[in-house]
Amino acid sequence: MTFLVTGGAGFIGSAVIRELIQNTPHRVINVDKLTYAGNLESLTEIEDNQRYTFIEADICDADKMAAVLKEYQPNIIMHLAAESHVDRSIDGPAEFIQTNIVGTFNLLNTAKTYWLELADELKKQFRFHHISTDEVYGDLHGTDDLFTESTSYAPSSPYSASKASSDHLVRAWNRTYDFPVVVTNCSNNYGPFHFPEKLIPLTILNALEGEPLPIYGAGTQIRDWLYVEDHARALIKVATQGVIGETYNIGGHNEKQNIEVVNSICAILEELKPTKPAGLNNYADLITFVTDRPGHDLRYAIDARKIDKELGWTPQESFDSGLRKTVEWYLANKTWWQRVRSGQYQGERLGQL
Repeated sequence: MTFLVTGGAGFIGSAVIRELIQNTPHRVINVDKLTYAGNLESLTEIEDNQRYTFIEADICDADKMAAVLKEYQPNIIMHLAAESHVDRSIDGPAEFIQTNIVGTFNLLNTAKTYWLELADELKKQFRFHHISTDEVYGDLHGTDDLFTESTSYAPSSPYSASKASSDHLVRAWNRTYDFPVVVTNCSNNYGPFHFPEKLIPLTILNALEGEPLPIYGAGTQIRDWLYVEDHARALIKVATQGVIGETYNIGGHNEKQNIEVVNSICAILEELKPTKPAGLNNYADLITFVTDRPGHDLRYAIDARKIDKELGWTPQESFDSGLRKTVEWYLANKTWWQRVRSGQYQGERLGQL
C-alpha cells in the first residue's frame, strides 16, 4: 500500500516512516512543511530507498495537497503534522490554531474529495488516521484513574485545545460524511531524534554541557512515558487494522514524576559518561527548579487496554530500557543534536531552496 504521512520529518512522524520503510513492504510519501521541528536528517538512513518520497508542502495549502493526493494515490493517510510544544502555544497560539485546526480542516476536505472519486475497492481500503494526544483530556487529580477512549475532553493549553478541536473535526467528518477515520491519542513520547526543547532530550544535552536542568515547580507533575518506536508500531497497527470510527489510546504504562525522570537520566549519565564538564561533581547538582508553567496539568495516565485487547499491541520497552536506549543514542549521535542546537540543520536546508 501507499502511506501518505503528514509531518513525517518530525519526531514521531520520522519514527513511523523509518518503521514503515525498514520493516514493511509499503510505499511512503512524506509531506512536511519543514518548520523548525522538521528535520530531514532524522531520515537519512532511509532517504535513498525507492519506496520513499519527500514532498515539502503545507497541509494548509489545499490545492497543493489535492495535487499530491491525485499524483500519489495513497491508500492510507497518517496525519501527524502539528504544532506540539505547550510553552510555544502559550507564547504564540495563532500558529497552533492555523496548523492544528485549519490545517486539519483543509486536509479532511481535500482527502474527502479524493476518497469520493476512488473506485469502490480502493474506497473501501482507504483510511484517514488522525494522530492526537492525551493532553486533550485535561489532567487527572486522583492517583488511580486513567484516561479512557470515552473520557470527556477538558484541554488546558492552547496546544491541547487546538488538538481537541482537530479531533472533533475528524470525528465529525466520519459522522456526517461517512469518511473512514481512525483516531489515536497517545501519552508523552521519548526516544531517538527528539527535538531538544522537550524534557528528556533537553535534560540529557544540558547535563552533557554542564548547563542547568530546569524543572517546573517541584517537578511532581506525572506523565505516562511511551518509547517512540513502540508508538510507531502501534500507529501502523491502528492504520492497517483499526476499526473505522474508533479511537485507540496508546500509552507506555510508565507513570513517572518529572523529577524522577530527570534523576534517572542523571543516574544513567553517571554510569555512561562519568567524565563531566569542569567543576561538576554530580549531574544531579544541575537540577534547577523554575516557576511553574501557567495552567500546567498535574497528571496524565493512559488506559491502553483497548488497543491491547482488540489489536494485540503492547509496548516492548519498559521505561528503564527505553530511557537507557535514548541516552545511549544521544551519546552516540552528537553530530545530529549539535546541528539541531546550533540551527545548522535548518540553515543548510534554507540555503538549498
